[in-house]
Amino acid sequence: TGTNFGKVLMKKLVTILTATAILSGGSAIAQEYKNQIKARQGVMWTIALNLGTLGAMAKGEVDYDAEAATAAGESIHGVSMVHLASLFPEGSDGGMNDGTTAKDTINSDTAGFNEKWAAFGVAAEKAATEAGNGKEALGPILGALGGTCKACHQDYRIPQ
Repeated sequence: TGTNFGKVLMKKLVTILTATAILSGGSAIAQEYKNQIKARQGVMWTIALNLGTLGAMAKGEVDYDAEAATAAGESIHGVSMVHLASLFPEGSDGGMNDGTTAKDTINSDTAGFNEKWAAFGVAAEKAATEAGNGKEALGPILGALGGTCKACHQDYRIPQ
């Protein structure tokens, strides 16, 4: 029975070591995606910050400033040129990782995702060229940007 006990103990040890390796591998995978998740969140935060600037001016919460509006529009346009799909590797979605609201459909429908990101880019380019043209230009700019954001978030973001 001592030999049998040794075999059972060895099987339990192998099982524990295997489980540990699998769990560690999962942590390594989550760690691997950490930079992509942070990068894409940085893109979204940059967009949100600059939309906030334009929105505050459009609502009259702050005085319209053509230079600041242009800078915000150009910043939005600048981040719209990031190849965003490359920051969503398979397995980096919110179903697999804490701290992200990305749906896994980004990977199963990359063409659709890229199409919506391109539409955002068109609206962002307009923001860059027209935000400095006066407060009255901001409404249409914000409407176009907001519409593209909503369309993408509807399909590719886990509701909050």
